[in-house]
Amino acid sequence: MAPAGTLWTTDYQAKGKIIKAVAALSGVEIALPAAYEHMVDNKKPEFLSKFPHGKIPAWESANGFKLFEGTVIARYLASVAPNSGLLGGSPEDAALVDQWIHLTEAEVDTFTDLIRGLCVGLYPYNKATHTTLVERQTRTLNTLEAHLATRTFFVGERITLADLTVAGLVQKAVGITIDAALRAKLPNLIRHLETIVNQPKLKAVFGETSYVDKAIQFTPPAKEKKEAKPAAAPAPKAEKKPKAKEDDDEDDNLVPAEPKVKNPLDDLPKSSFNLEDWKRAYSNKETRGAGGSIEWFYENFDYDGFSVWRVDFKYNDELTQTFMSSNQIGGFFNRLEASRKYVFGSLGVLGTTGDSAISGIIIARGQDIIPVINVAPDYESYSYTKLDVKNSPADKAFFEAALAWDLEIDGKKWVDGKNLK
Repeated sequence: MAPAGTLWTTDYQAKGKIIKAVAALSGVEIALPAAYEHMVDNKKPEFLSKFPHGKIPAWESANGFKLFEGTVIARYLASVAPNSGLLGGSPEDAALVDQWIHLTEAEVDTFTDLIRGLCVGLYPYNKATHTTLVERQTRTLNTLEAHLATRTFFVGERITLADLTVAGLVQKAVGITIDAALRAKLPNLIRHLETIVNQPKLKAVFGETSYVDKAIQFTPPAKEKKEAKPAAAPAPKAEKKPKAKEDDDEDDNLVPAEPKVKNPLDDLPKSSFNLEDWKRAYSNKETRGAGGSIEWFYENFDYDGFSVWRVDFKYNDELTQTFMSSNQIGGFFNRLEASRKYVFGSLGVLGTTGDSAISGIIIARGQDIIPVINVAPDYESYSYTKLDVKNSPADKAFFEAALAWDLEIDGKKWVDGKNLK
């Protein structure tokens, strides 16, 4: 059977998963482009001539019929397979399906994106706004929970597009905003999520569900310590008399300092590569050329004790102003403060306003990046690819360009950057 059309999406896009789930249950065959790179291919003239807003998911039927907006595409595919029952069995059912879809999109998914944007620095952080968004999302989650208290599915006795949409968007949210404490209050909604994503025809579409233990939080930048002015010599104090036993109430309220938790990275074998020496070399030498910091790096790097990683922001389509993207990098680096002794970073903004990407490199202690960067609540907003700077010319070129701040990816040139030192 020939595909009904072509779908442009990404593996991680929730609304793309929902469309694929519709196709899987309705028996509609869809094709994916042979190669698609988000924020590159959707900016090309041939894509924009079909979908002028440059958004995904995007759909083109075999006969040339085109659509964008995820819910619209999902509903269209459900409608071309009426026997699937995904839109319900009556006009009333269809209206209820739309009701739950629109509620979940507007009052759950929108707030997931806004909360994450606040916490990772896409928007200026405001605690009151964050609290309001959490409260409004929770209110809607409670509505969904109450509806499912006496039902297996949202409309009728079988899976509809409402179930696929709610499950797809809640699956996204449980990895960002719906943490363990909140999930404990939503047993029916979580049961529904697990029921849908584990359907035999849908497991490959939805993949594994990642549950966060604690919802994403904003970590304010570390404040610079001001050098204290020398204090005047204190006047001699009169000798204090010992306090009576009954006056020692304050001592009862003193809380002993928490013992420091040892970082497992400290148990790695001693390395010959001194990260602080590298940071000084990078700061004080020219980056490229004889005697430069890159040359120093290759002469001193310990390939067993440290590793080099390419870092890419997953949601470049959400980036707007390049200066805001630069601030986001700064926020990410600030939230890595607890791992500063184990890490060096050079990330940049590439491209122009409305068409940019965040990419760069991190040098990390050990061979696993996660123990180094998981101190930042937003670390999962980035993808990490280990680079072989010793044997791969392409990896080596990428690494050096990120250090020299002249990295270029698919025509996007480096316009701003920050270092974690």
